[in-house]
Amino acid sequence: MALNQASKGLLLLLFTASLLLAMGQAKTIVVGGTEGWRFGFNYTDWAIQTTPFYIEDKLVFKYNPPSESNNSMAYGVYELQNMGSYLSCNFSSAELIANSTQGGGDGFEVSLSEWKPYYFASYGDDGSHCNDGHMKFSAVPWPHNNN
Repeated sequence: MALNQASKGLLLLLFTASLLLAMGQAKTIVVGGTEGWRFGFNYTDWAIQTTPFYIEDKLVFKYNPPSESNNSMAYGVYELQNMGSYLSCNFSSAELIANSTQGGGDGFEVSLSEWKPYYFASYGDDGSHCNDGHMKFSAVPWPHNNN
């Protein structure tokens, strides 16, 4: 059965409205996708491929807490204060936002609540997680298009 012009117009309007509604809703994004938060995965590349981020999106950091049985590394999540600290992996004024155990289970959630650059990194092993392990990325969430 062919659609008449009015039906096609209504379908297009509904499709467009659903797209705009989806653009206005916050997303929950697992950092690193199926890789989670781990040493040796390039999170800068991941962030570039995952953008755009929007205000009120939630980032979930998932990682295994260290234990004697699994001999895993102790990860954490820091928010660095500025681009200079981020580029040099300088944690002197960084804020610990998730310790080594908070990434287990469902992970630790961070809300991108403001339009500003966010700089995330893992310190571990005297900064080698950030410097050598690529465990850092930045995100600048954009406002939602509410037209």
